[in-house]
Amino acid sequence: MDEQHDPTLPDDRHPPVAVAHTGDQVRVEITKFDGSPHRGYPAVLLGADDYGRWLGVLPGTVSDSGIRHERPWVLLVPEDAWWTAMFNPPPQGSEIYCDITTPAEWIADRVVLADLDLDVKRRRESGAVLLVDTDEFDEHRQRFAYPPILVEQAWAAARYLQRALADGSEPFASAYRQWLDKVVTWTPMDLHD
Repeated sequence: MDEQHDPTLPDDRHPPVAVAHTGDQVRVEITKFDGSPHRGYPAVLLGADDYGRWLGVLPGTVSDSGIRHERPWVLLVPEDAWWTAMFNPPPQGSEIYCDITTPAEWIADRVVLADLDLDVKRRRESGAVLLVDTDEFDEHRQRFAYPPILVEQAWAAARYLQRALADGSEPFASAYRQWLDKVVTWTPMDLHD
């Protein structure tokens, strides 16, 4: 008799992948659509909620390009969405900066996604919401032969973000502030409590 595998039990043929927990360091790996590296940096997993996973980038973080970031920020990585959102403290001019990306893939303690060039940001002082880098998107759409569905998803995400950043939708109104406060007032012990 053939033994059937119970899908509700762990599959010994595929050992579980370690998952990052709150307070763990994770890697953010952002490529271009062709797979070439774009940005990479370490972050701390602050936690998760209905909006996604919140990552803190602490003061003094050095990115793969060698740039040392003196100001902290928080990165929201939503589940199954075509964007990420960076929340910045004052005096940064962009309060919120959203990258249009492929949906994030979590591989153990790494989050991997492809930047699709379109960006939506909200200016701190004026509250103006701007769609930027459309020229880059058009250039890379042709160079990398973006599939039509990818182009549709990217534009749909950009339209959604333009509305959400302008109309006070969460998490862009205030939900992010608790996460941003954690990195602005960070001490090494805070993230492991």
